[in-house]
Amino acid sequence: MGFAQAKGDNKMKRNIETPKDKQNRHKAMEAVAMLDKIRHDFIQPPKNMDYFYDLYEKVYCKRESLHAKSVKVGTMCIQVPYEIIYALDAVPIRLCNGFYTDDEIGSDLAPSKACPLVKATVGQFSSNNFSDKPDFVISPTTCDQKSKSGAIIEDMGYLVYDMEFPRTKESEESREYWRRSVRKFTKELSKNLGKKLKKSKLKKTIQRIGYAQYLYHQLNDLRKEPNPPILGKDIFLVTNAFFFDKIDNWIEATQKLYEECKIRVKNEDKTHKNSPRIVYTGSPPIFPNLKIPLLIEQSDGIIVADETCSANRLFNDMVSIDEWFLYDMVDAVADRYLKGCTCPIFTKNNDRIRRVIDLVKEYKAEGVVYQAFAGCQVYEMEQRSVIEAMEKEGIPILYLESDYSPSHLGQLTTRIEAFIESLKNRRRRR
Repeated sequence: MGFAQAKGDNKMKRNIETPKDKQNRHKAMEAVAMLDKIRHDFIQPPKNMDYFYDLYEKVYCKRESLHAKSVKVGTMCIQVPYEIIYALDAVPIRLCNGFYTDDEIGSDLAPSKACPLVKATVGQFSSNNFSDKPDFVISPTTCDQKSKSGAIIEDMGYLVYDMEFPRTKESEESREYWRRSVRKFTKELSKNLGKKLKKSKLKKTIQRIGYAQYLYHQLNDLRKEPNPPILGKDIFLVTNAFFFDKIDNWIEATQKLYEECKIRVKNEDKTHKNSPRIVYTGSPPIFPNLKIPLLIEQSDGIIVADETCSANRLFNDMVSIDEWFLYDMVDAVADRYLKGCTCPIFTKNNDRIRRVIDLVKEYKAEGVVYQAFAGCQVYEMEQRSVIEAMEKEGIPILYLESDYSPSHLGQLTTRIEAFIESLKNRRRRR
């Protein structure tokens, strides 16, 4: 065989697409398609949203690493204390996944009727497809499906730590149980990272995350205005970015966005003034699975608040410190994650219903959209009690069941458009 022929054969080999290459390409296409809709299908997004649009393009479309030089702790739920991870010089990265591409892969490893978020998360581990691959995985025993998926991930060779979480939160026993769990987690993570938790470091990270929460609440308060300066689809991007961005960069970008939105309110921009105001609740919108929020706002609704673990719930309560001693701070961090949690995994969940009603009143919302992923049992089971509570309060509510598939968009669009129109008619009758 001559040199020219060998050279040609090598070129052909280099151009052969591997299954992983194909998956990377499909994931990038999925991310690009959603990001393009978010950036270009709406009128006048705030200029400072460009930071977040570019961030998603880097991480999800170009697959650039943000934390190559850091130890990365993957978290399966927002109940894992970020303050502890940062204080041990590691970076928390939430592993909840919104890619349909990974959902399809995960269907070979988890039951086909399982929650798409869980299947997509398992699918990503199976394909080893990460911009920033976690060095450790923390799996709180909150959702049963996530707990079992942790075992599947461990079988793939990852170091997984099960963090025990109580199923009630009202009793002193559950509070103490959770405090002990957080103390144990702190000790184990410290041991695995080879780092000692220092009082000064923990105090600094509590204050830094507290400031991030403060900024988020400041930005959220502007959504109470008669004409909100920012759409819900952009807020979901901002909060999702907190899961993986460098925290100081996120704080700086959110500060600039807040300042711009204040100016928009002052200038009385009329862009969204007449859009029906929606509170969004249920299964978490995780990029790029933002199809329901986009359909709502493409149908002339505006999401002014939410009660989900991918946005509002992440920033609910700040750490309340009585004494700045190390173990007092660890217990205070534990309390912040339990007391403010409104996850439906709790056996009794009146706090969540009360929270949704409060958001409707605070943000002068006209209706609630409740989305549950097909296979997300806790949200599917709880929808009846939430709907009954909303009806008792006279709050219109739309319940939607969906998955990650791009199909059924026509049916979802029809139902959402009809709901938005009913809110407009209700407003006219008043």
